[in-house]
Amino acid sequence: MSLKTVLILLGLALATIFALVCVLLTRGRTPRSCQHLPPEQEDLEDGQSLVFADLTAEEMSRVVRYLQGNLGVPLVDASRAKPLDNCIASVDLQVPAKAEVLRFLDGGGARPAREALAVLYFGNQAEPNVTEYVVGPLPTPVYHRDVTVHKYGGRVPYHRRPVTGKEYVDINALIQRELKKAPLFLAACCESDGTNLVTLTTAPRGFKSGDRVTWFVLFHNVAGTGYYLSPVGLEVLVDHGDLQVSRWQLHKVFYNGRYFASTGDLEQEFVAGALDVVRLKQPQADAVLGSMRPRRPPGSPGPLQFEPQGHRYSVRDNHITFQGWSIAFGMSPNTGPRLFDIRYRGERIVYELSLQEALALYGSNCPGGMSTRYLDGSFGIGRFAYELVRGLDCPYTATYVDRHYLAETDTPKTNQNSLCIFEHDSALPLRRHFSDSQSLYYGGLRKNTLVIRTISTLINYDYIWDFMFHGSGAVEVRVHATGYISSSFFHGQGTDYGNKVGPHTLGTMHLHHIHYKVDLDVDGQLNSLETQDMEYEFVKDPWSAQNTIERPYLLRKRLEKEDEAAFPLNAPLPCYLSFVSPNPNKWEHPRSYRIQIISFAGKHLPTSSSMERSISWGRYQLAVTRRKEEEPTSTSIYNQNDPWTPTVTFADFINNETITNQDLVAWITVGFLHVPRAEDVPNTVTVGNGVGFFLRPYNYFNEDPSVDSSDSVYFSSEQDAGACGVNPLACLSSAAACAPHLPPFHFGGFRNL
Repeated sequence: MSLKTVLILLGLALATIFALVCVLLTRGRTPRSCQHLPPEQEDLEDGQSLVFADLTAEEMSRVVRYLQGNLGVPLVDASRAKPLDNCIASVDLQVPAKAEVLRFLDGGGARPAREALAVLYFGNQAEPNVTEYVVGPLPTPVYHRDVTVHKYGGRVPYHRRPVTGKEYVDINALIQRELKKAPLFLAACCESDGTNLVTLTTAPRGFKSGDRVTWFVLFHNVAGTGYYLSPVGLEVLVDHGDLQVSRWQLHKVFYNGRYFASTGDLEQEFVAGALDVVRLKQPQADAVLGSMRPRRPPGSPGPLQFEPQGHRYSVRDNHITFQGWSIAFGMSPNTGPRLFDIRYRGERIVYELSLQEALALYGSNCPGGMSTRYLDGSFGIGRFAYELVRGLDCPYTATYVDRHYLAETDTPKTNQNSLCIFEHDSALPLRRHFSDSQSLYYGGLRKNTLVIRTISTLINYDYIWDFMFHGSGAVEVRVHATGYISSSFFHGQGTDYGNKVGPHTLGTMHLHHIHYKVDLDVDGQLNSLETQDMEYEFVKDPWSAQNTIERPYLLRKRLEKEDEAAFPLNAPLPCYLSFVSPNPNKWEHPRSYRIQIISFAGKHLPTSSSMERSISWGRYQLAVTRRKEEEPTSTSIYNQNDPWTPTVTFADFINNETITNQDLVAWITVGFLHVPRAEDVPNTVTVGNGVGFFLRPYNYFNEDPSVDSSDSVYFSSEQDAGACGVNPLACLSSAAACAPHLPPFHFGGFRNL
């Protein structure tokens, strides 16, 4: 081997060693362009948003201990309490009065006392009742005061209390005992002895105040799949109104279109050969209607969204900041997500934005379906917001937040990772223009949005609650419905009430109506309501006066009274409807925010219905009222079980008070009519099943505020669009090297059930 060859090989070896050393020295390091940037800092003084913070688990426990030691009556843990017992039903934050909060946030006043709202069921009293106490101050309570009469104008009768888990257990035990009286029928109809059948509650529970009589629908139960699509045709009516569980009775039985006095009578009819029985096989897990088990092995992964330099938003306690936005967030165990003190560029736009209620009203030719009007707040919209599945319910790299609640037990529970926060690239320009005349250039901005999301599973349905904050200063609120449809056993003229989706399964028609509270403070608390619509006027062209022009013009109107601002459901709304400030922008227009509703709701329950007043918020797609501290919510958890004498009647909020230059609240109803079809099996899809509304700046700014975004893109024909210094999109190729190290997948959502 020549000396020249040796020297060449030696040089190559040294170069290889040098390259390996460089790799080893830089391994594990993040490229400089990938270093995570610190999120923007909060505008609010540290800790101010905590005035709205949900109770901690420790605070809940302290409230429970205080009540146990200071009420002077025995309290049984609600998880095992019978109707004749006293128990703590729930503990939640008592949101302070708005005037106190604003004095604290804006005026340098004292921080409002931190207090809890405790709901107690007093069954072991001469006059059983539901009582609400405000307990404080936290973290070490020393007082409690009864606020029931002040809030509701009187005591809350005991029969209005929501049904507890323990009550359902005792009802199921009664049903199982009654089913044993019809063994031959059950074996023939359902290949069952009753133990593999499950019940689904309906509501409300009767036809008049004081009733607690509920239809329960029976289904085949198959492990690992939704039973809601497997009705067996059997339904039972249970009277569980007596405080003595031993006195509860089964009042009526329904099977395949016929009614019977008892399961014993049903058995006798079957034995006598006088009963038309539909013989159902016990469903198998691999072939049951509605199974969500995958039918194919996993394919290649889909697109993954990530932030090359880390999250561009900040989450501290209950406070979020993002590109000029500032939001305090929380979760009511009853009504679900609630946001407070929403600011953009330091100015408060919304004081409170909160979900109020979700109504599901069904039709059927079976008794359970035809009488169902679920008011989900009484079941617990926030309580049943379980852990979110990383990478499916929310982006894998989203921020996940735990939520604590105390309901039907003396021990706080935690739904881990049950709320998520993320920045979403919608793959749509927020704005753009390609100029092909005069000068040649392109300008645009990606539509990146901050999303706050939680998902509630309310028996069969899953509601996805989204609150979105755009770079244009707009707020978007949206709800999607998915999960299982509810169904009835198909018989007779069933298709008058839905579509057949299985051999014996009727997908029953129903409507979803959702209600929100929006306390807008547009450039201050004092706002008015303005509408704008268009009309045509016919004018002669002014340059010749020989031709007619149909010229559109604006009809502007200030609404003066609440009655004018109550817009019936499904009636045409003004094209533009805005909360306006008395202060003008640079162009002498009132600074305003427009409400834009996206909904295709079904028909509201007729006002002649005996229970309509309990859901009278549903009369209106939009109602604007004077804000009052004594009108904090549009409904009550007690309306479900006594809708005939509602504890809170929203229609009474509208009493024709003036709404000019006042602190106003917009109450918004969105929803859709759902007639299930074959494609709702196994689940209802979110596509086409999303409704909501926007709050959009309307002359609030002097120009679109997104012009200040650092994400803006602009380049002209005279520039090199491929240069990273000219066009930030040209820098994205290097960002691909910044793919994050994803945390291992973990799910603990089956705990605390």
